[in-house]
Amino acid sequence: MSLLSIEGLSLEIGRHTILRDVSLSVDPGQIVGVIGESGSGKSMTAFSVMQLLPDGARAHGSVMLSGHDMLALPEAQLCRLRGNEVGMVFQEPMTALNPIRTIGDQVAETILIHERASKSEAMMRAREALNRVELPEDRFPLTRYPHELSGGQRQRVVIAMAIALRPSLLIADEPTTALDVTTQAQILDLLKRLVREDGMGMLMISHDLAVVADMADEIVIMRHGEVVERGTCPAIFGQLRHPYSISLLEASTHAPDRQAHTEEAPLLRVRDVVRTYTLPRNTLFGAPGRVEAVRGVSFDLKRGESLGLVGESGCGKSTLTRAILGLEEVQDGEILLDGEPVFTGHAPNRAVRRRMQVVFQDPYGSFNPRHRVDRLICEPFHLLDAPPRGEARDAAIAEALTSVGLAASDRYKFIHEFSGGQRQRIAIARALIIKPELILLDEAVSALDVQVRAQILDLLADLGRRFGLSYLFISHDLSVVRVITDRCLVMKAGEIVEQGPTERVFSDPQHPYTRQLIAAAPDLPEIA
Repeated sequence: MSLLSIEGLSLEIGRHTILRDVSLSVDPGQIVGVIGESGSGKSMTAFSVMQLLPDGARAHGSVMLSGHDMLALPEAQLCRLRGNEVGMVFQEPMTALNPIRTIGDQVAETILIHERASKSEAMMRAREALNRVELPEDRFPLTRYPHELSGGQRQRVVIAMAIALRPSLLIADEPTTALDVTTQAQILDLLKRLVREDGMGMLMISHDLAVVADMADEIVIMRHGEVVERGTCPAIFGQLRHPYSISLLEASTHAPDRQAHTEEAPLLRVRDVVRTYTLPRNTLFGAPGRVEAVRGVSFDLKRGESLGLVGESGCGKSTLTRAILGLEEVQDGEILLDGEPVFTGHAPNRAVRRRMQVVFQDPYGSFNPRHRVDRLICEPFHLLDAPPRGEARDAAIAEALTSVGLAASDRYKFIHEFSGGQRQRIAIARALIIKPELILLDEAVSALDVQVRAQILDLLADLGRRFGLSYLFISHDLSVVRVITDRCLVMKAGEIVEQGPTERVFSDPQHPYTRQLIAAAPDLPEIA
């Protein structure tokens, strides 16, 4: 008998059908991967298991978990099963954790809610759960707060909360999307170990096909609320029949058509840059500590070139990016754009700054949701001495939107009216509107589905050709860096440890850290 059995599940919210006749099962000790693009119904299938559905949702069919009919149970019984029989790990750990409570209290809360345990016993078991997810007591006491941990460490706390009562089923909803490759590999290894040790089943939801291929025993592919294909892994990759399944997998290895036209003269020159931060004092009269986030970094970026910058979280990528943009003053070294310094004295050089723009990872979070698109994409005009007005402003907005494949009339909409891929196109339009020479892309496609990611990469390649743009592509997704960049820099602990032509760096890495990064990245099986 299956641990989880979903048969003919359909779900409506209002007048919209979200799921249509979904069937899948998970056995004890089995990992089932559910993949598909945004809106395919992956997460709603998982929420149906736990009955965490929005008001007005109507579910039909059968969802049986350890013999319990989840669609028929009253809320009181469902509350007893959540945490006891089924645990859930969410995509973004910082939003899943309470920032004003210690990690010990948050893990212990699960135990206190479901069992008649004393506070001291619950804290002792919380300590055991944190030890199991490799957060040892000597480095991670129960008194730590979420903001004191890295992204990977916070995700381990969320996993500890989910497995504290040793549930029969664990649901992991995009648990590694925002993590760098080595942290991602560690979290995936941890999840596999917990499944093996506890004999629990796991429903793994992801749009990252390589992650699912490396983790799952069985794969279910969903589109528009329906299961279009299923099979055991890795055999399914050689037996795909549905056109959507084939296009989904092909998109994951998509390489844009790029024709680099680089010049030898550098556009951006970074020389011996050092950025140091002062740490808080440990004692009242003790000297404050210092940390070097960037240590003597030097590189050139040529005109028309796409340059990749990769490394783990905390390696200094974002600090270096802010310095290049003139948002962080460096203590030593120089940053020049076409021979002009990014900083003049202690202030950013506006004449240089207007020739650079940035596209961020989260397109929704980087926009003010109260403003329409026309105002949002005009934000870079503040860098111009004489920003366009009237008809000239309207023409610039229309040109920027149409250049990224949107309609000029989209200027009148709000950002919530667009999909994730369309929002990222708007972010690119905002970067293009003042016609920069260099665009910095900070994890610009890491949160997108593989098909949307392929479209955005094609767009960037096309814009580079049409406008002669240069790119600095900052990412932890090595597969993306490999297909979109001409050269690659590898950064570790504030230093560039390796650089060279991208294909050479990936096919013949010289530094041990580069080899470690590449080895940690999951590989997608060949498509037959």
